[in-house]
Amino acid sequence: MTGGPFRIIEGGRGDEPSAGLLIHGAAEVVTMAGGLRAGSTQGDVERLVREDDPVVACWEGRLVAVGPRAEAEAALAADGHQLGRFARLDATGCTVTPGLVDPHTHLLFGGTREGELLLRQGGAGYLEILEAGGGILSTVAATRAASDDELAAHGRRWLDEMLSHGVTTIEAKSGYGLDLQTELRLVEIAWQLGLEGPVEIVPTYLGAHAVPPEFRSRPDGTEAYVRSILDEQLPGIAAHGRARFCDVFCEEGVFSADQSRRILEAAAAYGLTPRLHADELAPSGGAELAAEVGAASADHLAAPSQAGIDALAEAAAGDRPVVATLLPATTWFLMSDHFAPARTLIDRDVPIALATDFNPGTSPTANLALVMTVACLALGLNPDEALSAVTINAAHALGLDEEIGSLEAGKQADIVIWRTPTSVQIPYWPGASLVRTVVKKGRVVLDRT
Repeated sequence: MTGGPFRIIEGGRGDEPSAGLLIHGAAEVVTMAGGLRAGSTQGDVERLVREDDPVVACWEGRLVAVGPRAEAEAALAADGHQLGRFARLDATGCTVTPGLVDPHTHLLFGGTREGELLLRQGGAGYLEILEAGGGILSTVAATRAASDDELAAHGRRWLDEMLSHGVTTIEAKSGYGLDLQTELRLVEIAWQLGLEGPVEIVPTYLGAHAVPPEFRSRPDGTEAYVRSILDEQLPGIAAHGRARFCDVFCEEGVFSADQSRRILEAAAAYGLTPRLHADELAPSGGAELAAEVGAASADHLAAPSQAGIDALAEAAAGDRPVVATLLPATTWFLMSDHFAPARTLIDRDVPIALATDFNPGTSPTANLALVMTVACLALGLNPDEALSAVTINAAHALGLDEEIGSLEAGKQADIVIWRTPTSVQIPYWPGASLVRTVVKKGRVVLDRT
């Protein structure tokens, strides 16, 4: 199944919404209404079917009615809306969902790392490649050398790719600069691309992604770099005012749990919400730390300890649940068979999100729908659980669940029309171009009709 060419609608880059839009005729509308999903509710998607004659209506960028036609039209009339003022969008035979949310990407970088695939096929491990100056460090060198225009052009290319697969909001990390100047450049470019649109971007500062080359030859290199983050980078990032989150790669051989804690606590004092790369390769205390500091999200979790799972479950039972953002495409591309224990996390009522981890070395895919497929095949999620994980739960991981992630009156009108009769088919067709239309803030921004 192929998608054919698509058009980014002229005027779609920008923030001005259209006046009114009414989507009708869908075979299925999946609203995701009702908030964060976890445990037994992870797969509750709130589905309207053809027999309901569902309607999705938006006005000036906001959703104003979602439901069976009679109920929706009555609600619109009660609010003073005239149906004749809404443009009509026929979704006959299609599925309508919220815009997808990718809560973990490394959008901006220089260069590529296809050679590492050959190294891994030859038996080299992730940390072995990093220690030899490859991995993140090779991308750091290429990114530092890239101009702002080159990085922005790269970002636009891959944002268009993400949009073509139904993604309307992403998180974008820095982390390929590892010095204040380049980290600021990456955060600023991500911010500016978000202003351009149509894909909305939430910038994250990830200075603690690796120890840069200029520190690695020192006997106290890691600790010295941590001090530079605390004394120089964090104050600069905070003064810049663009980043919303601070992330740390908490992993054996990268940054310890203690070092990560110091960075995240300092970042929180500057108003940056913590999130973590946690326990990707080995149990490193990342999941425990995420629960301890009240992180918005603990990401990867391919190898959490039992204590880490317990800590996330305890947080989920309280009023500050940590979303477990799983990145199965990364595990797959690393040719590992050690995937995150998704079913265990669901059984313990930990909310699950999914993300691409788009990056040049370990997950060079911008297709979040493909990640849903991998999650179904390798993590044991069912299609409804996977859809929750890339909509309302992913929005919660970014602190945006009151604004996006579901189709509910009052929320931002981010909508995808899929050329499938049911959302269950989104992960069923691996890698296929299934998106017909994307609406961002009430405006059609991509069209394949």
